[in-house]
Amino acid sequence: MEREQKSEGVDQMQTPKMIRVILPLFFVLAVFLAIPAPSSAQISVGVRVGIAPPPLPEYEQPLCPGDGYIWTPGYWAWDGSEYYWVPGTWVEAPEVGYLWTPGYWGWGDDGYFFNEGFWGLSVGFYGGINYGFGYFGNGYEGGRWDNGHFFYNTAYNRVDDRNFHNVYNTRVNEGERNRVSFNGGNGGISAHATSQEEVAAHETHRGPVAVQTQHAYAARNNPQQKFSANHGMPAVAATPRPNLATHPKELPPVEHPTAYKTGNAKVDQQYQKQQENLVAKQTQDRQKLQQQQEKEHQQLTKQHAAPERTQQVEQQHQQQTQKLQQSHTQQTQQLQARQQSTGGGGSRGGGGESHGGGGSVGGHQ
Repeated sequence: MEREQKSEGVDQMQTPKMIRVILPLFFVLAVFLAIPAPSSAQISVGVRVGIAPPPLPEYEQPLCPGDGYIWTPGYWAWDGSEYYWVPGTWVEAPEVGYLWTPGYWGWGDDGYFFNEGFWGLSVGFYGGINYGFGYFGNGYEGGRWDNGHFFYNTAYNRVDDRNFHNVYNTRVNEGERNRVSFNGGNGGISAHATSQEEVAAHETHRGPVAVQTQHAYAARNNPQQKFSANHGMPAVAATPRPNLATHPKELPPVEHPTAYKTGNAKVDQQYQKQQENLVAKQTQDRQKLQQQQEKEHQQLTKQHAAPERTQQVEQQHQQQTQKLQQSHTQQTQQLQARQQSTGGGGSRGGGGESHGGGGSVGGHQ
């Protein structure tokens, strides 16, 4: 569903001194206008931003934490008033054979729009942005799937080859080395989706998994990740694993399931009611767990618990919170599947928000 939002821009942005390439970023007041017309390349989320995203910072990739993890590069996201950095991180592939297509900022309709990344059997278009670590603007050279196992290209990924046997080392043409973080517009990358990338956008794929959503939400709520605080050089540019919520209050807002439209007003109202009830129950579940964990924190304070004990409880809280989140995700998916099955798979409408900000169909600008 298309949405219109307005916000003031941030005029204090400067190109970081550490960036060796001078980028002609044209900073103007950020104005959120109408969502652009749909196109076929990728899902465009959020609102129109009148300020170009900052250059990509230089950073090192942490060691891969385990087999089957795929590198997801860091990116600048928009919080409604300024950009903030979502750290690059290793994410376990949701399914064997799935690869990550990074999101990217594209220019169109006198503004910048973020095109959401996705998981799929092949890598689609990501604006020609050189994110490094195998994402050099086209495809992915950081690794490949073979017989159900992911093989890492050690030329572009940091893996402990003493423990990883599924590795190889192949150098490719990495293209132009720059830190430009957007496609199109003044100073942006001039790249267009190939026919193969267009096909990838229409193949079966899924959006960011729950741990990625939580990771981005944590970055959004960390003042140090905001451009006004780090001036383009975030203190946390990459993490070995996604930053997960420890307590329910740190989770992103409860997602509203996608509404299925059957064409029958009575049935549609029934489905809407089911969704509202599910959201209400999940919100209540979060509140109960939050209250329980806060009581345990109070008890630890009264007992003057040792740091080791406090850390143990925090680990338990994170496990509880993640288990709750996984359960809620399954409930949402089950409700959607049930409604689609009984409703004959009618047309979709509505939808939840994404961490890039909002949701609307759009594409490469």
